[in-house]
Amino acid sequence: MTKPSLEHLLHHSPVPMQQIATKVMAGQRISDEEALWLFREGELAACGLLANHVRESRNGDFTFFNRNFHIEPTNVCVFTCRFCSYSREYKHKEEGWELSLQEMLDKVKAYDGKDITEVHIVGGVHPKMDLYFFGDLLAAIKAHRPELHIKAFTAVELDYMFRKAKLTAQEGMEYLRSKGLDSIPGGGAEIFAEDIREKICADKCDASRWLEIHEATHNAGMRSNATILYGHIESYEHRVDHMRRLRELQDRSGGFQTFIPLKFRNKDNEMETVPEVALMEDLKMYAIARIYLDNFDHLKAYWPMIGRSTAQITQSFGVDDLDGTIDDSTKIYSMAGAEEQVPVLSTGQLVDLIRQAGRIPVERDTLYNRIRVYEPHEALAES
Repeated sequence: MTKPSLEHLLHHSPVPMQQIATKVMAGQRISDEEALWLFREGELAACGLLANHVRESRNGDFTFFNRNFHIEPTNVCVFTCRFCSYSREYKHKEEGWELSLQEMLDKVKAYDGKDITEVHIVGGVHPKMDLYFFGDLLAAIKAHRPELHIKAFTAVELDYMFRKAKLTAQEGMEYLRSKGLDSIPGGGAEIFAEDIREKICADKCDASRWLEIHEATHNAGMRSNATILYGHIESYEHRVDHMRRLRELQDRSGGFQTFIPLKFRNKDNEMETVPEVALMEDLKMYAIARIYLDNFDHLKAYWPMIGRSTAQITQSFGVDDLDGTIDDSTKIYSMAGAEEQVPVLSTGQLVDLIRQAGRIPVERDTLYNRIRVYEPHEALAES
C-alpha cells in the first residue's frame, strides 16, 4: 500500500480537503468552518498527514520532554465537577488528603541532587489553602531550590484564591510571581461553551474568567499552557469554539506555550455512563488541533492519560511533546481509569519511547529551552 503524500493530498482528495491543504501549506489560517469539515468529513490519514506537515515545519523531528514531578496539595474540593474522579467534597474531607507546607517542602527535598527541572503543583480547591498559604509554599521552595521551575495552580484554583483575597487577576498573578511562581498549567479549561459547562462543571469559574486569568499571567511576564477536555457530551462545534477562543487570546498575548487535549475518562465519576471515544477520535482531535492552532508552538500528548502506545502514535498526528518523567507523583488520571496506573518513566524509557516512533528526543526545560538533544544512535547510560 502506497503511503499518502502531500502531493496526493493536494490533487486527489475531496475538494474541501484540497482547499484546506493548500491554505495550510501556504501558512494560511483555516477557518472554523474548515475545522468543522475536518472533524466531520476529513479522512484521518489525510488529517494526520497535514498535521505532521505543520509539526515538522515548526519542530522538525524533535519530540520534547522534561524531568518533572507533581505535588498535589489536596484532593478536597469545594467544587463538584461531574467528570472528576479525583476530588472529595469538603463535607467529606476525611476521605481525601491535605498536605501541610512542610509535607510539600519535604516532597521537593526528596529530589535534592536529582536532575529535576520542574515541579508541577495542582490539586483541589480547599477553602483553608488560600493565596497566602500558597505564597508561603512558593517562597519556601524557591529558598530551598532557586533554580527549580514552579508551574502551579490552574485558573480554577487561582480564581478562588483571588476572589477570597479580594484581588484582581492581575494583582493576584503579580503577587504569586513575587513569591516564586514561574508559569501556570492549562487545567480547568474543560469546554468553554456555557451550555456544556453548566452540565459538567457548573460551579467553577466560567470561560471568560479562565481566559482572563491566563491573559493576566501573560501580562505579568509568565507563560501558560492550554487544555481542552474532549470526548464526553460536547459537539465538534464546541471543540472548535474552544480552540477559537484560545487562538484569539494567543493572537493578543502570545503567552501560551503548548496545547494539551485531555481525554475524558469515565471511571468512578458521575458521568460513567458516557462512553469514552476510540483511538481514531483521539488522533483526529490531536491532528485538527495542530492544524487549527497555527499560533501555538507546541502540541502535547499527556502520556499518563492516554498510555505509552497511543502517545507514540500521536507523534505522527501533530504532537511534538510528551510531557515529562512524572515519577508516579500524580493521581488525577489514574483515579479516572487512565491506562497508566503507575505513571512513571525514566529518562531512558522516554527517550526510547520517542525514538521508537522515529523521532529525535529533546530534553527541555519548562520554557522549551533545549537541555540535551539525544542523537539517533547515541547510547544511553540510564536504563
